[in-house]
Parts: sequence; C-alpha cells; structure tokens
Amino acid sequence: MIKSNNFGGNKLGKLVNLNETRKKIEKKKVIMNFIFIIITLYIIYAVYLIIKTPSDTITIENGTLTAEESSTGYIIRNETIVKGKNYKNGINQILLEGEKAAKKQTIFRYYGINESELQTQIDEVNEKIQKALEKEKKIPSSDIKNLEDQIDAKIQDLKTINDVKDLSEYKKQLSEIMMKKATIAGENSKSGSYIKKLMEKKDKYEKKLIEGSEYMVAPESGIVSYRVDGLENVLRIDEFEDLTEQKLNELDVKTGQIVSTSNEEAKVINNFECYIGAILDSLPAKQAETGKNVILTLSNGTEVNATIHYTKVQEDGKILIIFKVNTLTDELRSYRKISFNITWWSVAGIKVPNEAILEDENHSKYVLKKTMAGTTKCYIKIKKTNERYSIIGSYTIEDLQTLGIDTNNYRGIDVYDTIMLYPKK
Repeated sequence: MIKSNNFGGNKLGKLVNLNETRKKIEKKKVIMNFIFIIITLYIIYAVYLIIKTPSDTITIENGTLTAEESSTGYIIRNETIVKGKNYKNGINQILLEGEKAAKKQTIFRYYGINESELQTQIDEVNEKIQKALEKEKKIPSSDIKNLEDQIDAKIQDLKTINDVKDLSEYKKQLSEIMMKKATIAGENSKSGSYIKKLMEKKDKYEKKLIEGSEYMVAPESGIVSYRVDGLENVLRIDEFEDLTEQKLNELDVKTGQIVSTSNEEAKVINNFECYIGAILDSLPAKQAETGKNVILTLSNGTEVNATIHYTKVQEDGKILIIFKVNTLTDELRSYRKISFNITWWSVAGIKVPNEAILEDENHSKYVLKKTMAGTTKCYIKIKKTNERYSIIGSYTIEDLQTLGIDTNNYRGIDVYDTIMLYPKK
C-alpha cells in the first residue's frame, strides 16, 4: 500500500511540474509578442518621421513663384464683313491676306461675267502688238530709247524678285511701259494705223473688263482677311455679357483649326485690339480683377501682354474671362479657337516652404531662424503664396513696434539664413 501511494504522489508531481513549464512557456510567448509589437510600432513611427520630416532645417534662397494654367479660348475681334452683289463670280485679291488697308481703299474685286474671255482677247491683242513692233525697223526716237531702257531694267529686276506682291507690281509697270512704246511706235511707223487699231481694240476690251468688275473698298482702316467663318456677327465685342459655356460649345469650333479662305467675301479687322474669351474654374481665375495685366503664351510660343477686360460668374460657378490683347498676330487672325497658357502673376523674392511659417496669437506670421544660441522669431510679410511655397518680406521696425514686438537686438530674415522646417510650437 505504501508503494502504491508513492507511485501516485510521483505521478501527481510530474503533472504539476508540466503545468508550471507550460505556464512559463506561455508567459515567455506573451512577453516576446509584446516586445515584437513594441519594436514594430517603433519601426513604423520611425518610418513616419523619416517621411514626414526629412530635414528639420532649411537654408532659404531667392526664388520665383508663378500662378499658371492652360486653357482654350475663342478669338473675338472687331471685324466688318465686305461682300458685294457679284460674290458668285469669285474674288481677285488686290490687297493680300494680312495687309493693312486704309479707309475707302480698294481691297479686292469680283471677276466680271465674261472676264476670262475678255482677258484672252486682251492677251491676243498684246501678242499682235508685240509682233508688229518686232517687225518695225529701228525708230530714231529718244522717247523710244528711253522706254526700251526702262523695259530692260524692269526685266532684269524681275529675275531677282521673290515677293508675289512686288512681282505683280513690276509686271504691271512693265506692261504700261510697253504700251507707251507701242503708242509712240504706232504714231511714227509705216504700220502705225494697224498698231493704232490694235491699241484701240485693247482699250475697248480693258474698258469692258473694268465695267464688268465690282470693286470692293474697306469700310474702315484695318487688316484685310479672307478667312471668313460666319461667326463674325456671333462673337461680337459688344456682346460679352451674352456669352456662356453652353453657347460657346454650341458653336462647335475645333481648337487649332485654321479658318478657311473664302472666295466670296472678305473682312476688315481692327488691328489695334483683339479679345480672347475663356471659361475658367481655377482659384486665380475666380480672384481675377478687371484691369489686371497677365501674360498669355500662344501655342507657337509667342508671348503677348494682355489685360483682364471683363469677368462674369456663370451659373455653375465658373468664370467667363475676356482677355484684351493690343496686338493681332497671325495666330490670332487665322484661328477662331486656340489653346494658350495664362501666367496670372510672377513674383520673385525670398522663397520659403509653407510648412516653415507659423502664426502667433495675434495672427502675425513668423518663421523660426536657427542661431548659435538656439532659435529666434522672425516676423514676415507674405507677398505671394501657392500650395507649397511663399515669397516673403521682412517687417520694418515701425511695423514691429506697431505689433508691440520688442525690437531690441531684433534681426529679420535674409537669404542664406537657416530656418526650422516643420517646427513645433
């Protein structure tokens, strides 16, 4: 019996020891898990600090801040359509695309009904006159000699002229000189009566040609353009208040599409001013004030100075802005809708990150400048700011005294000073 009791006691003791061992193991696991959690949280926090605060100081420098955005806009011009009764006959351009016209100056004419036939008849007569002159013997006339010298000079000039307008003008002058020669030769030669009849026939054809043409003049001075799109009386400079995003979209104009040349009508554009209308939704657009100057960069890289001429809030909160441009570039003349970039403002000065700017209980702005003794407050004025940076200036002593700030041994902020980045209050 005694042996039996000892065996049972030993078995019970082993069970007790096993339970205690298990408890110790479980306790160690709990401790290890706790340590692991602490280490993990520390690592996460350390990574957060690295991401959030890559540096606790920064050396400030001069820089520039700009507010820019890209947009599309509609060209609105002061333009007057010039159209005659014979618009179906086609146009003969007297002033070319982009040329300046004075008021009442002829800019183009419509072809006559039988113009092609008349021109052929005139060319045939000119050829007959030339052949008749070539058969003539040398006529001893100082006038003829002078005219021949002029003809030779004009022919030589024609070989070096590339400009279409100058070439047309030289050909016209050459024809006039040759006709003068023909007239003189006709009066002094044996076949003078024949040449005279040819000259009279030519004059008759030319008179019919002139009478059959309809000449159109500029109603006012400006730039001549044959690029007519039918929107000249829709996009008007005296109806800005009627423009809405819906109305502009309904025009169905493609951005960057060149207006095609018309063979029925032309227009005269006021070359002293041009307008670009755009619907915008940016913060600078909503803060825009009439009379303020901006810079517009066209798609070809050309920068033009512009003024905010008109603004109107749309029903959806967007802003209609009309920019006035005091120049008429080829791009502004040849297109109706363009893409462009707006530089609302550009300011240079001391540039600091916004995260370094603090505010005291009086809502005055300051930064903490790092010195040998620690840090010191430097009060600042914010000239311009964007999402990340600000251009700042320093307070004057008078400003600081007005704010009740002790100015003894006060030093403002300057370039190459070191300031606290992400400082804590």
